[in-house]
Amino acid sequence: MKSLVVANGGLGNGMSRKQLLPVLEKCGLVEALLMPPNKPYSFVRYKTTEESRNAYASLNGKEIVDDLGQKVILYLNFVERAQWKELGHQALPPGLTVVEEIISSEDEKMLLESINWTEDLDNQNFQKSLKHRRVKHFGYEFHYENNNVDKDKPLPEGLPDICDSFLEKWLAEGYIKCRPDQLTINQYEPGQGIPAHIDTHSAFEDEIISLSLGSEVVMDFKHPDGITVQVMLPRRSLLVMTGESRYLWTHGITPRKFDTVQASEDYKSGIITSDIGDLTLRKRGIRTSFTFRKVRHMPCTCNYSLVCNSQRKETPPSFPESDKEASQLEQEYVHQVYEEIAGHFSSTRHTPWPHIVAFLKALPDGSIVADIGCGNGKYLGINKEFYMIGCDRSKNLVDICRERQFQAFVCDALAVPVRSGSCDACISIAVIHHFATAERRVAALREIVRLLRPGGKALIYVWAMEQEHNNQKSKYLRENRISQEKKEEIKCDKSTQGLLEQKSDIGSQNSASSVLSIDYIQEKESSSKTVTNSELPIHTNRTSFHSQDVLVPWHLKTKTGKNKPVEPFGSVGSCDPSPVFHRYYHVFRDGELEATCQTLSNVIILQSYYDQGNWCIILQKAWVCYGATWS
Repeated sequence: MKSLVVANGGLGNGMSRKQLLPVLEKCGLVEALLMPPNKPYSFVRYKTTEESRNAYASLNGKEIVDDLGQKVILYLNFVERAQWKELGHQALPPGLTVVEEIISSEDEKMLLESINWTEDLDNQNFQKSLKHRRVKHFGYEFHYENNNVDKDKPLPEGLPDICDSFLEKWLAEGYIKCRPDQLTINQYEPGQGIPAHIDTHSAFEDEIISLSLGSEVVMDFKHPDGITVQVMLPRRSLLVMTGESRYLWTHGITPRKFDTVQASEDYKSGIITSDIGDLTLRKRGIRTSFTFRKVRHMPCTCNYSLVCNSQRKETPPSFPESDKEASQLEQEYVHQVYEEIAGHFSSTRHTPWPHIVAFLKALPDGSIVADIGCGNGKYLGINKEFYMIGCDRSKNLVDICRERQFQAFVCDALAVPVRSGSCDACISIAVIHHFATAERRVAALREIVRLLRPGGKALIYVWAMEQEHNNQKSKYLRENRISQEKKEEIKCDKSTQGLLEQKSDIGSQNSASSVLSIDYIQEKESSSKTVTNSELPIHTNRTSFHSQDVLVPWHLKTKTGKNKPVEPFGSVGSCDPSPVFHRYYHVFRDGELEATCQTLSNVIILQSYYDQGNWCIILQKAWVCYGATWS
């Protein structure tokens, strides 16, 4: 065999093509080096079998230094073939343009030297460093707490005079159509970035332009359907966003010190393709961006009304101030939503999660098990030797369970009509995070414990605030819902799969370890309500969470005619989006689930762990005898 897999020799663990290829070439003529993006391995194909055997003998177990300066050990194994199905042709988001070398290197130097990051605090254009970058505003100050500007309070000095000649030139040459009156200057150190976002519709006009100085960077553009396009912004280039790219696609910069880019020397700007035979890593430098906008003084009338705050018909809900408000929030943004999306939701929930299956299969035959919040019942048929019942607040989801011949009924998780102490085990998967206050989440857990017999166990899963754990992104962040014909795939023989198997995200913790106190959590929650009293933020799908209490969009795919799907929300080139529903979530911080469970009486925490973007816990109901608690 001429092909080898090189574990620990991938772009995903800091190994560039420039670093790895010379090492491999010492063993023979390399016909191809395939480096998949974000993967900790690569594939090499030699001209002859003898050369591949030489590479295996020489490099397997060899220690080399990666681009981060860290020592890594390469592990090699033979593969029959390494085949990559590339993405179909990708285009820039509609309305997006990148103009290379828009200014000279002399002009770049002049602009960079004009920025004074050490001005007096009294200067109105001075802005403290944000967590992830330094920033200054001119013309109007941008307020990050509400992502808007105060249109009645322009800054006195306007835009810097040094920008005038450039703006006039770009207007004359047709690169921009209107003269901006607001400027934000950001400075990014390597490893810094900016979260994915859409510039507020009501704050700025259609055209947004950004000049990149000092260093290149890869910017991520994401469509609501999940399609992601990575675009290289070269040094001294101008990014122009109008129309769909400005109003519908999010844009952001992932915080990292290296970008995955094309290895070809003639490549400068545009889309980063999936050609894994031409990908490498490039170290970031200090990048400064001049982002120009024109403040909007009339409501936005764009074609994307479902994501336009000017055209939004209903005001998003605020954080609940009482149990009654919390119940109303859950009714509208949890219960009603699941009734509407039940069919589509069920079609996406078909594969049981391995660690939940393992918990269920470890129970004795004949166990009585309740699935609280069973959804479409995907766990109700795991073991035919159990007596399993399911319940859910959604009648439409329960109907799906019954169609599958499962025992399920409709009820509220706060009041399950099952006798106390009658269950050997309970599971509650992705349910507790839909309750809108700490008190209601505790009540839901207490109801689960009530159902258990002494010695009975419960498994609880909730969505985690931390979607990166042990330096690994969760499946939620990794998966972009790209259409079937655009999926990427690597094929290799079975002997290689074990070599590439990654460590599990499961990390057992001692139940006695220090965790957040429930008083602290409730205090933070109360503080949040008192200080902000603001609308619940709408989360951008497949991105990290920046708030614990959020509305998560569900883009409904319905059917018209016989099995003919409607185009998904805001499909590329479409101005007629399909329905979008928002589900309320409280995402849990590390330690919060344990702290909540510790408020329950007669409960022992057996295990807590992290599983693909979820915090998980296994509880046991204790035996109580004469004031003593027995496990």
